[in-house]
Amino acid sequence: MRSFGFSTGALAFGDFRTGLELLRGTGATAVELSALREHELPPLMEALDELALEEFTYISVHAPSRFANLAEKQVAEMLLPCVDRGWPVILHPNAIQDPGCWREFRSLLCIENMDKRKPTGRTASELHRFFRALPEASLCLDLAHARQVDTTLAVARFILAELGGDRLAQVHLSELDARSHHAPLSMAAVRAMQTLAHWVPTVPVILESVVAEDHIKAELELARLCFEGHARASTPSDTQRGVRELNPTSS
Repeated sequence: MRSFGFSTGALAFGDFRTGLELLRGTGATAVELSALREHELPPLMEALDELALEEFTYISVHAPSRFANLAEKQVAEMLLPCVDRGWPVILHPNAIQDPGCWREFRSLLCIENMDKRKPTGRTASELHRFFRALPEASLCLDLAHARQVDTTLAVARFILAELGGDRLAQVHLSELDARSHHAPLSMAAVRAMQTLAHWVPTVPVILESVVAEDHIKAELELARLCFEGHARASTPSDTQRGVRELNPTSS
């Protein structure tokens, strides 16, 4: 069965403790502990032993997206406790300057495809060089990024075909707004993801949708509909009705 959950950073900007509290009791079985900004990493790593994570069957950690004050090697060393716990570490490819810093993570290093703002890592061809440098690394497929780069989702299919399979460790799911910020899923996004669902192996889905507390459960249901509702939502009207029932504010 596929696990669904949230990034703590989507629920509480820069506050992993609040993000975890908001997720409790929602039915989520997966969580990504976010340290997307460099200053968030030390307090997260220091708190790992005291976090109550028993209700989650899948846990990952998102590394900082860029390194301004810390060296790449320092960041990698801070994240090594994730290896001991068997937790994947999600890393943006454009942050990788010295692949040697990350080889110890082996398959627990999870390289994410990028959105159109980034200079690389957006397509399968651009990702290949990172996997050549780190052949044991796994893949985090960000579907919002892939859909922004190509609305037909052909880019996502190429990434899955060339780099997916056993290498795919988790999926990021959300919608992107005009400023490339993560937003709640819309009906159009759900329909698009349903066309891709049969391509995606049964790996955990982490929502990055920025939603209020009272919309967390509805967003989780929309995520499930993306992957589990494609068979029963056989017509556009069925899909539209289902999305409206689950999240009346969806457009």
